Order: sequence, then C-alpha cells, then structure tokens
Amino acid sequence: MKLAKGSKLVVIGDSIADAGRTKEPVSEGLFDPLGRGFVTQVEALLGATYPERRIRVANVGCSGHTVRDLKERWDRDVLAIQPDWLAVLIGINDVWRQFDLPRMKETHVGLREYERTLEELLRRTRPGLSGLVLMTPYFIEPNRRDPMRRRMEAYGAVVKQLAKRHDAVLVDLQAAFDRILRRQHPASLAWDRIHPNQTGHMVITRAFLTALGYKW
Repeated sequence: MKLAKGSKLVVIGDSIADAGRTKEPVSEGLFDPLGRGFVTQVEALLGATYPERRIRVANVGCSGHTVRDLKERWDRDVLAIQPDWLAVLIGINDVWRQFDLPRMKETHVGLREYERTLEELLRRTRPGLSGLVLMTPYFIEPNRRDPMRRRMEAYGAVVKQLAKRHDAVLVDLQAAFDRILRRQHPASLAWDRIHPNQTGHMVITRAFLTALGYKW
C-alpha cells in the first residue's frame, strides 16, 4: 500500500467528506470526530488491517463548499497542518449550483475557474507532499445524457488531467458508482443522487483504498 508508516492523511472537500464531522477546523482523534462517511470508513479499515503503519487521518471537509471556498481556507486547513498525503474531493457544488440555483449566477463556478483554481492550489502544495489523491466529482445518475451528469463528467475530466499533471493517485468516483448502478437504482445509494448513504460511502471508500493499493 502506498501510505507509508506514520503517514498523516488529510482529506479536504465538501459535504461528502464532511459527513457531519464534529470538530473545527480539523477533525481527528477520539470519539469518532471524522463524521459518518467515507473518511471514517477509511480510517477504520486502515486501523484494523494496517495497525503497524499507525496512519493518522484528519478531515477538513466542509459542507456546501466549492473550489472557491477551498482557496480561501487552504492555508489554514492544508498548509498549516502539514499533511504527508492530501486527498481532495471537490466540484460537486461547483456544478450543482448551476442547476439548483440557475438564476444565482454568482454562486456558479465555471469549468475554467474550477481548473484554474485547483491548479493553483495543487501547484503550491504538491512539492511538500509525499502523495496526492484526486477524486472526481460524481452524480449518481445512470442516464449519461442527463445535463447535470454530463456537466459533472466535464469537471471530472479536469480532475483526471490534473492528476496526470501533478503525479497524483486518481480515484474515478463516477466510474465506481456506475459499476454499482448496473444493478442498483440511484435511490438505494443517495436520496438526492449526491449525498450517499453508508453503502454509497463504502463505494467511495473501496475506490479510494483500491487506488492506494489496499489489499482487500
């Protein structure tokens, strides 16, 4: 597995990472502060199956955030806490606001701004990291002609390009959910096709750890 002994893994993103975490600005430590989502699942599996590596996991996800919000808090929530490995999942709200708030254009983060901002953050940060994980945004919708699904895939394509550019581990979450959607309806994974239940979070967890070389 790619995470070396003693590594500090920090996960930053939106509500999918946040998942009700309990401490601000950084969630880690006792009494399950990492939330009810994939970050907790990742920490639990690493602790149970790789205890000798003593991997430290911290969660700095914030519900509702876009890449603009990440830029505002990057120094405090990433650089100041000096991760060895950084995992980034952002882009869902950047796209979603274009559909659920179509008239509030000031909330929209266009594709060019998304790429430019994320590129800037990664360029500043990558040299100081042992490893970087980039996760694509996703929409749990099997109809590939759905407008929001198509827009989300365009943002996911940017993440894939950035992963190559910055020597990052890529986690294609849209592909991970697509495999499950061959046999399950979206409603069984997420009521709004965005915020997953525990099964949906485990889909993310499995894709994330598999990309890191986890032995199942």
